[in-house]
Amino acid sequence: MRQTPGPLLRRATVGVLSLAAFWAPDGATAAAPVAPEARSLAFAPRYRAHQHGGITRAANASITCRTAKRCKRARAGGRGVNGGFDMFYIDVDHDPNTYNSSRAEVRLPHGSRVTYARLYWGGNLRVGEQKPSKDNGRVLIAEPGGKYKEVLADTVIGHRVADGADAFQASADVTRLVRNSGPGLYTVAQVNVASGRSGAGAWGGWTLVVAYRNPGEPLRDIALWDGFASLRSGSGREIRLGGLHFAAGARGRAGVVAYNGDRGVTGDSLTLATGRPGSTSTALTNPANPRGDFLNSTISEPEGRPPARVPAYANTLGYDSDVFDLGRGLKHAGDQLTFRLRSRRNAAWAGVLLAAVDARR
Repeated sequence: MRQTPGPLLRRATVGVLSLAAFWAPDGATAAAPVAPEARSLAFAPRYRAHQHGGITRAANASITCRTAKRCKRARAGGRGVNGGFDMFYIDVDHDPNTYNSSRAEVRLPHGSRVTYARLYWGGNLRVGEQKPSKDNGRVLIAEPGGKYKEVLADTVIGHRVADGADAFQASADVTRLVRNSGPGLYTVAQVNVASGRSGAGAWGGWTLVVAYRNPGEPLRDIALWDGFASLRSGSGREIRLGGLHFAAGARGRAGVVAYNGDRGVTGDSLTLATGRPGSTSTALTNPANPRGDFLNSTISEPEGRPPARVPAYANTLGYDSDVFDLGRGLKHAGDQLTFRLRSRRNAAWAGVLLAAVDARR
């Protein structure tokens, strides 16, 4: 879909990402409609690959609590929910032309080639202030050592008002940028989220998902799905990823992006079943996501040294971007994974699901 570059979100050192805009023959920017919005978006496949390699992601929050003793404890990993704080923007770039910015590392094994990359961003537009939804489809991104480029959503934007929150998620294909720039710290700025304090709470952030090919890694089925689905009032969402062709005992990882999770509010779960008749569900957990509280405001990895983030708050106060080791969850061979996401909170949303599973040879 063609997108309009619109007014630049920044007055200086901003380029236009070629995947999100185009130029008319006379050098003037060509106009096109902004990406439309929908109250909800059913989860659907965004990218599939059968290749030696894997999938990784970089992520960070765009807003946090204002500095105070209780806030510092929450940032360090203590209990605390976004609705209990006066929230304000994270802004690490020291640029007066941006009001929020944060960084996170894309880590790729040596010898990898990026085959696909997609940037997701979202948050709550209504807190102590109301942000205009017209800005949902625009952010800035800077590659490692690079300058900001404007990115425009290239698909329908999920946007819903519920339970005092005005929530959205947008996304864009940034494969060319990440392929040319490689691993390192990426900065994302101007995510359209509101600051302040309310019962619904302020929250928002971004996740950059990157699929890669690497001849030194196992043959894997890689799947990226996205949507914008409510997880409200004890209900859940079931998402089936088909066509994966994995053997019994296959190893793999899965990841999820969700909004408005609160640490210590239990009753959230992410479970996995192989789709085989009679197969049982396995709860996905890691050290940062205990059983029954996977929506707990974390950006986590299953093991090892986590990718760098600036800032690297342990409690992101309403933004979850987590990767889980599937462990023994794939006890039986099959061609389908079924993920079930459930939450007891009144207003929470799921936006992204990714998986990389060793393929059956």
